[in-house]
This record gives sequence, C-alpha cells and structure tokens, in this order.
Amino acid sequence: MTEPKYAPTYVRLSEEEIRRQKEQEILDLSIAQIGLLVRTTNCLESEGIFTVRDLLKCPPERLLKISNFGLKTLDEVYKALEKYGFQRRSQKRPEESAHQD
Repeated sequence: MTEPKYAPTYVRLSEEEIRRQKEQEILDLSIAQIGLLVRTTNCLESEGIFTVRDLLKCPPERLLKISNFGLKTLDEVYKALEKYGFQRRSQKRPEESAHQD
C-alpha cells in the first residue's frame, strides 16, 4: 500500500508579519553590509558593534567616544541607516543640543 500524497499547505503571512520579518532581517544585517566605509566598520567592530541591532542600541554620545569616530563618521552612519528606513530622533547634533536652554 502506498502512502497518499498530500499537497503542501501554504499559510499566507499578514502584511504585519511580513513587515516584522523584513525588520528583523535588517536588524540582523552586519554593519559591513550597510554601506559604511571600512574604517568606520573597523571602528564600530572594535567596540563590539557588529549588527544594525547593536548599532541602534548605541547613543550618539557613546559612538563619538570611539577613537577616530567623529561627527562626519556619525553622519555617515546615520545616512547608511536612513537607507534602511531608520530616522534620526533629532536633526540636532549632540554638541548643538548641549547649547540649547
């Protein structure tokens, strides 16, 4: 007796599930995959920042304390993240907000 053959069952994902899946894929990207300069990638990896998820957890103040990581490099990081749909909380740079009363 042969076993009956079953057609595969497919479950369609909701738009929300698809969006979450894509977001997780982006968060798991290596920082080397998002278009940063090698020097920038090396700076971040030296501090244990390897994925977009790791990068998003770091406040700008911490990034600016990394050796050879200045405002131009921070702008480079922001621009790379913006390509993946992430936006800056504020357009102000850290030193500008320190002078605001």
